Amino acid sequence: MSILLLFPVLLPLLAGAAVCFIPAFDNGKLRRIVTIAVLVLTLCLLVPVFFAGTQTLTLFTLSDNLPIFLHTDMIGLIFAVLMAFVWMTAGIYSFPYMAHEGGERRYYALYLATLGALMGLCFSGSIITFYMFFEGMTLLTMPMVMHSGKKDAVAAGVKYLIYSVLGASLVLLGVFVLAPYVKDFSFTVGGALDMAKVAGHEGLVMTFSFLMLVGFSAKAGLFPLHGWLPTAHPAAPSPASAVLSGVITKAGVLGVIRLMYCYLGVEFLRGSWVQTAYMCLTLLTVFTGSLLAYHEGHLKKRLAWSSVSQVSYVLFGLSTMNPVGLVGAVLHAIAHSLIKDTLFMSAGAIILKTEKTQVADLKGIGKQMPVTLACFTIASLGLVGIPPCMGFVSKWYLAQGSLAASGVSGVLNILGPVILLISALLTAGYLFPIVIKGFIVGSGGHGHDAEPAPVYERNDAPLMMLIPLLVLAVLSVVIGMFPGALIDLLTKVGTALM
Repeated sequence: MSILLLFPVLLPLLAGAAVCFIPAFDNGKLRRIVTIAVLVLTLCLLVPVFFAGTQTLTLFTLSDNLPIFLHTDMIGLIFAVLMAFVWMTAGIYSFPYMAHEGGERRYYALYLATLGALMGLCFSGSIITFYMFFEGMTLLTMPMVMHSGKKDAVAAGVKYLIYSVLGASLVLLGVFVLAPYVKDFSFTVGGALDMAKVAGHEGLVMTFSFLMLVGFSAKAGLFPLHGWLPTAHPAAPSPASAVLSGVITKAGVLGVIRLMYCYLGVEFLRGSWVQTAYMCLTLLTVFTGSLLAYHEGHLKKRLAWSSVSQVSYVLFGLSTMNPVGLVGAVLHAIAHSLIKDTLFMSAGAIILKTEKTQVADLKGIGKQMPVTLACFTIASLGLVGIPPCMGFVSKWYLAQGSLAASGVSGVLNILGPVILLISALLTAGYLFPIVIKGFIVGSGGHGHDAEPAPVYERNDAPLMMLIPLLVLAVLSVVIGMFPGALIDLLTKVGTALM
């Protein structure tokens, strides 16, 4: 049964290669059919893996004690289902957009292959296996950022690559330096550190543990390695922006989870300067990301700065190193994937139909594109954290996790919920004006000289774009209203990882 692990990884990788190299896929209709089929089938292939229990599959060995292997556990399966589902919806949404953008064959070859790398990432059984898929994911997504070939897109892709390689290099450096202090390179509940070997070298191990955490966090947009996000998102096609924010940043989150809970071990990190410093970085990023989003006038760049802030909510929850904070972190990772994809996809539909990219130009857009802006509105409510949307539930658990965090200054315990609240207010400040001005348009004054109210011609997004938007928006509300089963599952996962 362990061979089941290979199918979700291999299918999209082979499909991506086929789209790239087989001339028959110049046919747009065939390419779309195959892309949809692979996206749906990859998600479906996770079902038997989910019910097969713990499985391990060795792919090959680099040396006698260094196997490259896949392994299943519940946290990996949760991220695999999330990534495959969001990747599927964004892929279906992208067809009308990419038909207008051009370069479809190259885009979908990379898009499918990246999904295979993501599935390998979720099922990686060791830090070395994870690193290989992590780097593969970076190399496959960089051309998606550079898709248009314009000067700013190429510069954004190079910047994305530099930040990603820098972050990954910190991880690899830590792997080499800490190698003498671990039992092996496998992910193990409680961590792989051999405390007898660590004794007397705690300072060295702590320092490189911190560097590794920052390295993985670069992909999640943590300060000071956050600069690629607000540059890459505006330059990339909107479907690529959506998955960069909703999915690729979660690869960094998963890396932090694996490192913190399954490689280094929370018992080693809890109460140390590493926990305090990392928690401070996450809170700083939450606040500054929201503040910069509030002052940003470019729509996609505003959403990019928002992602810098919101993904650091997740990292903050992980830094509390307690089950409640971990539940809140994974809940918010799921919420952010659904919500931020809705926001970016709504922005992409607006740009496709109107070519407007500045927030100031979106007055009355709800009259032209009511369904698109309605989805944007629902997602905005969720990102702020207004019930019954899913964002409220995740932020509640994050705040509770902060208050219950041990080993850090009491000031940080209180500062966490305060920063989250301030960030929520700033989030309302940079999202709600778009909604209000989009739906409510004044008549231009009163009296005899008043200008008549402008007339807006309805021109909403194509149905193939609206259906994924509606699915993601509605799902974020449904999960927010009925989160019990998901919370129970995550509570068990969190307790097990401790």
